Amino acid sequence: MSATNVIEAHGAFWSEVERLTEAGELRRLSGAFARFVATLGVDSTPVLLAALVLSELEGRGHSCLLLSDLAEDPAALLGWAEEDWKALAKAARVGSNALPKSVKGWIAQLAACEPVWQVGSLDYGQPLVLDHTHDNPRLYLRRYWRDETLVASSIRERALDWHPVDAALVRTWLDVLFVSPRAPAEEQRPDWQKLACAIALRGAVAIITGGPGTGKTYTVARLLALLFATAPDAARQRVALAAPTGKAAARLKQSIDKALGELAERVGEALPLRELTTRMGAARTLHSLLGARPDSRAFAHNKGNPLDVDVLIVDEASMVHLEMMAALLDALPPGATLILLGDKDQLASVEAGAVLGDLCHDAQAGNYDGETLDYVRAASGETIPEQYVGDGGALAQQTVMLRHSRRFGGPIGQLALAVNRGDVDGAMDVLRAGGPVRWIEHAHQHHAIALAVDGYRPYLELLRERNTSAHEEWVRAVLQRFEAFRILCAVREGEWGVEGLNTAIEQKLDNAGLLRRGGDWYVGRPVMVTRNDYGTGTFNGDIGLTLEDPARPGSLRVWFLEGDKVRSVLATRLRHVETAYAMTVHKSQGSEFAHTVLALPKEGGAVLARELVYTGITRASQQFTLLTPGAAVLGEAILRRTHRASGLRGMIEH
Repeated sequence: MSATNVIEAHGAFWSEVERLTEAGELRRLSGAFARFVATLGVDSTPVLLAALVLSELEGRGHSCLLLSDLAEDPAALLGWAEEDWKALAKAARVGSNALPKSVKGWIAQLAACEPVWQVGSLDYGQPLVLDHTHDNPRLYLRRYWRDETLVASSIRERALDWHPVDAALVRTWLDVLFVSPRAPAEEQRPDWQKLACAIALRGAVAIITGGPGTGKTYTVARLLALLFATAPDAARQRVALAAPTGKAAARLKQSIDKALGELAERVGEALPLRELTTRMGAARTLHSLLGARPDSRAFAHNKGNPLDVDVLIVDEASMVHLEMMAALLDALPPGATLILLGDKDQLASVEAGAVLGDLCHDAQAGNYDGETLDYVRAASGETIPEQYVGDGGALAQQTVMLRHSRRFGGPIGQLALAVNRGDVDGAMDVLRAGGPVRWIEHAHQHHAIALAVDGYRPYLELLRERNTSAHEEWVRAVLQRFEAFRILCAVREGEWGVEGLNTAIEQKLDNAGLLRRGGDWYVGRPVMVTRNDYGTGTFNGDIGLTLEDPARPGSLRVWFLEGDKVRSVLATRLRHVETAYAMTVHKSQGSEFAHTVLALPKEGGAVLARELVYTGITRASQQFTLLTPGAAVLGEAILRRTHRASGLRGMIEH
């Protein structure tokens, strides 16, 4: 049967797909992909349905389709009403093409389809991959199967690659590097930061996870000092720092430089830390590090042209999506060490995959084996408590969760912990107690606008005090004031979304005389870059402020804060930006604001989940305000956990 006839033969199915697309339940791309599979001669509506669901899930961040989900409760999987799934399933039944009711039935249907490659069979480059070599069979788009396989094999090999370590020498240096007022109290033993350094030193990969204030960059600064102190030739160590966004990269470098500066004073001439750390250079975005090419998914660095590094430290690893992690590992030399830092409980990446969450899924349990217990005791003097002993795999031995927050001991930290453990009543108790945490339970948009006027007034007032004699210093002060406050949204559209709030806030600030709009571009306009632009050196997620060019009156430039430094780009050169008085929680990852306002909409569906609320809360360092249309939406969000289908953990374990 020709491709045209195949599509025409299943008219009812395609009509139902179109109806769901118009209703906003499906992406147009998902229907287009199913039609593409049909053009390959697929006459099985169950297979077309599986392709449709797979593409839809990919758009929602899943890397694969678990066949058990497809066989058991597809409506819940997609977040649809039962009647919508039943209507689509009914339309997919043509002749003998009844939908399978078991995983085995789905495997049989897919295995009989020519455009589906079964792992282990002869490969013709088919677009769909059926992997039923594990306990939980799954269907992939080919590139995600390739990426997941690459990440799993690389991480597994690196986790097994232990370096010879002089435990006595390591302990000597750790005792020097961790003698400080920050040493943990006896009830906080073991010192997980010290333990993390010892574990990271011995392997080709290490994961250090923990919430805000647990000292991830504090720890990695000491790890770097330890690496320099124990390396046979420290001066030749090639260390690179990277993060998914420019802001996160700048914060990483700033934090590490500060910590290493303090250590340099302590260790003195015993270790020339200042000299060694200046060789690291600036932290870079992952795109910049790998050599991203305009209009291409390929990078300059890959297996054939690896990165020139001995140690690579990646911060905010929860934001790294599957494809990027695969590219990073492909470009990493076999002998190099990879250190991943991040909070496993934060939102996963915008694109497909939840790599950090998969890699340290059971980090809180520890599961350290006898060999690790002995090594840690010898190399750090720390004893891992019995509750963290187990029979975890190789990666568990190279993963450390930092458990004691030094920044989040007050109400903000208590709220974050309550949300993270799914304690709705506990979270509401903290919110209603007041202090640095405030909850406007029955909020309207005008509450957000009023908070924005108060929050942004300091930077807008400083704009009027323009200092041309010390222009860069003034710009830095304006940017720092702007970065002290931010409104975060769960969604993009609607009155509680980024678009609605930005428009309303901009109008209110104009009416109040705090800014003067003269078009799209005006002095004081905050903008977020929405697409990587290598010509201007700006990257997706970068935020800057529009100010007048001191050298060309009347000309506008956008200034960006990078650590303690500022740089600017002509406003007319920035083609992909949006106003940024309000931003999504996703885009806020890697940032910190003195006062953070989180606005939840009346309805958000699967978007409103525990991870989003937790991430929003943990962006606040001093004050947090929650705006909700009612208590119900908060409770539902805290109880809902984000689940992304993936085969990564299974591949690593087996």
